[in-house]
Amino acid sequence: MRINRNRVGRAFHRQAGEYDQHATVQKRVVERLMSLIQGQMSEDPAVVLDIGCGTGHLLSSLVRRYPHSRLYGLDLAYNMTRCAADRLGPHAALVNGDAEHLPFRDAAFDLLVSTSTLQWIDNLDLILRQGSRVLRPDGLMCIAFFGGRTMWELQECYRQAVGSRDYFKDRLHRFKDIATVRESLERSVFSSAMLFSETEMDYYPDVPELLRSVKRIGAGASAQDGGRGGLGWRRVLNETSRLYREKFGADGMIPVTYEVLYVVVRRPAELIPA
Repeated sequence: MRINRNRVGRAFHRQAGEYDQHATVQKRVVERLMSLIQGQMSEDPAVVLDIGCGTGHLLSSLVRRYPHSRLYGLDLAYNMTRCAADRLGPHAALVNGDAEHLPFRDAAFDLLVSTSTLQWIDNLDLILRQGSRVLRPDGLMCIAFFGGRTMWELQECYRQAVGSRDYFKDRLHRFKDIATVRESLERSVFSSAMLFSETEMDYYPDVPELLRSVKRIGAGASAQDGGRGGLGWRRVLNETSRLYREKFGADGMIPVTYEVLYVVVRRPAELIPA
């Protein structure tokens, strides 16, 4: 099933005001990506774009590290860009737009970054093409997003709770695995590709609190096309919660695994005509 981008945008738009209170893992990913950026940049970038900038947490880190760079942020959710504008003031230009159709001219940026966004994109090949288009020759792309092992505990318990009831099976988001991402990179024009995964953990008292936290950052709406499921949905949730506590619960808490995929690539320098 395809990801419903309009539904995703509306969900994050509604929850923009609560995002920073609950996006704990996302903040750690920003810190990790900043360390990668600093390790790859030999000089300060002149112009930077953050795709899926959210409330501006990554842009704030970039302002502190590169105070003389021109910073741009793009997000599908309008209220996210408003929150980012409130946080950043004159330090960044914010655009309400779609990562699949970047509204920028060719070769506009030295550095392109993104965190916790591209799991909401069906076509990673398209994003890589857009990235290569707006990057200058030898420009750097550093991105991080959630991979296939994310929330595997919830996925496992949910599938067991659903059983043979096919009309519930597509309710959970499907994250891209690292092999799929590697294949997209191999098809792209990028060179010097670095791709790896790391694990982040979070803990909640129970499944309902986990789901509430996911909803509060805007990720709780069904991202894929399809209905709400109808009669029996509450029983599925209760059984999922029971299985989760039974299989993974300890000391009154349940663990949640997040697989974070990191991609660092460069656009090849353009050939100089002989």
